Parts: sequence; C-alpha cells; structure tokens
Amino acid sequence: MRTKVSVAQMTSTDSVEANLTAAERCVRAAAEDRSRLCVLPECFAYLGPEDGKLAIAEPLPGGGPILARMQGLARELGIELVLGGFWETGETPTRVKNACVHLDASGEVRAVYRKIHLFDVDLPDGTKLMESETVEPGTETVVTDACFGRLGLSVCYDLRFPELYRRLTDEGAIAFAIPAAFTLTTGKDHWHVLLRARAIEAQSYVLAAAQTGHHYGRRFSYGHALIADPWGVVLAEAPEGEGVASAWIDPESLQRVRAGLPSLRHQRLR
Repeated sequence: MRTKVSVAQMTSTDSVEANLTAAERCVRAAAEDRSRLCVLPECFAYLGPEDGKLAIAEPLPGGGPILARMQGLARELGIELVLGGFWETGETPTRVKNACVHLDASGEVRAVYRKIHLFDVDLPDGTKLMESETVEPGTETVVTDACFGRLGLSVCYDLRFPELYRRLTDEGAIAFAIPAAFTLTTGKDHWHVLLRARAIEAQSYVLAAAQTGHHYGRRFSYGHALIADPWGVVLAEAPEGEGVASAWIDPESLQRVRAGLPSLRHQRLR
C-alpha cells in the first residue's frame, strides 16, 4: 500500500528542552499531514559543544527521559519515529554512540543502528570536526520492518559510502532513513547529488531528515531535508527553517522501476 511519510528539518542547539519541543512540533505537523512515519535529523536532541552530548547520553534500548518523551509522542500520535543521531551511552565514560533508533507506533524500540562511518574532517572554511574522538563506531548494518516495508537505517556521513546502501538493499530495504547534520560547506555541493545517487543506484526511496542553520560557534548545517523516489526524483523538500517535507512511498512503483531497469539483478562485483 502507498504510505505517507515525513522528514523533519530542525535547528538544534545545546538546549535539550528547546530541541525536544521543536521535534514535537515537527512530528505533530507530520501526523496532522497523515504521515505514518517521521524521521528526525541527526543530533535532534542536542547539537552543541562536544562534551555536552556525553552528559545527555542514554542507554539503549532502555533509554532515559529523552527516549521516554519520544516514545510517548509516538504512542500519543500513533506514528512511527526514526530518531536520527540519538546519543547513546558508550562503553567508556568519554565516548558515546551515534545511534539511529526506530520506534513503532506504540513507542516500542524496533531497531537500533550505530553509525559506522565517523566524520573526521578539517574543511577549508575552518570547520574542524573529529567525531571519532568522542564517538564509538558501529559495526552492524540494520534493516527494520516499517509501516510500508523494509527500511534501512543510516546516519549522515554514511551517505558517502554506497556499499552500505547496496548491502541494505540486499537485506530487503526499499527505503533508507538518512538523518543528517550536513555541514553548510559540503552540503551546498554534495547533498542533493549524493542523495539522488543513492536512490538511483539502489532503486530505493531516500528519507533524508536534516539540520539547518547556525547551531553554535562555527557549526552551520545545510538543511534541505528531502524525500527522493527510486528514479532519483525529489518528491518533497523542506523550505528554509524548521518544518517537515512529506511524500508517498509506493512499493508498486518501486517494483516497476526495478523490473524496468533491473540493475540490481545485473550486479557482478560485491
């Protein structure tokens, strides 16, 4: 069946309360638009100085106040949520995990993916981010059963590694959740190109939630949360500022694309 889904666009800061309130506004807007699933961006609960995420990290799947609040929201609205960039307690006190959490419409944790590819860069505009200094990388791919079918989970920098999405497709995914906080510098040149490429080569839907605007210090995000179809067409894109973009996932349309251009069956190298 065709299923309506949404991706959120936020400007998270170091204020957890303000961030969660904004996340709730986005999810309520998605539910009012009759979406059955909403993806929140990476760092939705906190995007501030690095040490701050250590203080708010929660264990999974049990969680703490942040997870409980989002579970209650999913339950209240009867909507599935993908919590992008959830700060999960790490194995040591000095590091966390960057997790992507799928909640079903009853608020139960259906799946947890830990970001595999960590963002260590020194960009020409002066932005320097060393995610590996405070984040433990994941090792396992994750595909979960969502309201429309199989959903592959990923986070932000993972987008640059097509082999991950081919594996998710091999595991049955027909859509990818890509919650992100793409920097302004890289986003303006690469965001749309990479998202459409992942959709086209994997012949799958792309659900890309995004951070936008100024967060703190030199940290700016590109925004442009969007949903693309298996032909690479952008079906919906968020305007400037906070909001949601919504579109339909149509498994029958996806199967027509895969049957008409059967590139997934033609793969020779793995």
